[in-house]
Amino acid sequence: PSLEPLELLDQIESEFELPTYAVNWPIGSGDTFRGVYHRPRREVHLFDKEESKATKAKKGQDEDIATRGVDIIPIDDPRLASLIDADLYAQLLEDIELLDELGSELDLDAVHAGELTPVFFGSGANNFGVQLFLDTFLGYSVRPRGRQTSAGRIEAVDENFTGFVFKLQANMDPRHRDKVAFVRVVSGRFERGMKVTNARTKKAVALSRPSQLFGQEKTVMDEGFAGDIIGLNNPGSFAIGDTLYTGPRRALPPIPTFSPELFAYLRNTDTGKYKQFQKGVTELLGEGAVQVMYSRDAVKQDPILAAVGQLQFEVVQARMLQEYGVETTLDSLPYAVARWVVGGW
Repeated sequence: PSLEPLELLDQIESEFELPTYAVNWPIGSGDTFRGVYHRPRREVHLFDKEESKATKAKKGQDEDIATRGVDIIPIDDPRLASLIDADLYAQLLEDIELLDELGSELDLDAVHAGELTPVFFGSGANNFGVQLFLDTFLGYSVRPRGRQTSAGRIEAVDENFTGFVFKLQANMDPRHRDKVAFVRVVSGRFERGMKVTNARTKKAVALSRPSQLFGQEKTVMDEGFAGDIIGLNNPGSFAIGDTLYTGPRRALPPIPTFSPELFAYLRNTDTGKYKQFQKGVTELLGEGAVQVMYSRDAVKQDPILAAVGQLQFEVVQARMLQEYGVETTLDSLPYAVARWVVGGW
């Protein structure tokens, strides 16, 4: 079972020291989930489990049922009390009162400055609330802004192209064992087939197979502008934090990294799959899924995974099994912090 909504907000605020604003609020959870209350418009989006099943069967698993067949009614509509369980209705009113009295106000300037984070609730298992999240989040977003680089500040409307590799993903299509690098356009215009320079390797790269991805959909992308996200075929040419550019050389600041707090040996249970194990560790490390360390003791060859949260370990194990066919075990280590030693050992 998951944490209660208020406990989740408290955890975010205590772990990241970042105030939260609940944009919507769940009505029930698990088998009792009946929808979400959207605070900005003071309306309730009701979830119908039976209609959800019928929609999936009729439209297919990939359809976003939040865009069709959803009843939306104001919070003060007298019908609401009879549409959801009496206890859930009473709890919802109590939660709304508490949020209005104690919760932060939605300050978009603070959101854009990274001083306040909006929080959305929904049902991932039922694909409910996704469209509501996307529509609302789009309204909160800001237009592309200028960025500081090693060669000075650049603006989104500058003529020269600048792109930043912020994510790598392997095996998005298991049939082809592909690797995709996700690039955010920072300035200029992107065109399919254009040649750029990688600031890290100083090598020219032709961006000949760009794509745009949304969910399971993948389409060819012919052009893009500041703020767009482009998927590029990555045969090992890119790494997280790379800057791609045309014109004078420049590099964007690297992505900040968090100090790991959990450590564990990742062990391969089948020695016959040594190559698959090594490939999986290398590719997942390249994606930034976890940090990987090795003991200075030559006898201990197993990699040490270092992560901020336990979920990162579970994701690595699941992907090692599903994508590389390697079953692994974790042996936890008693450490809680990692630090570089100035000057080495």
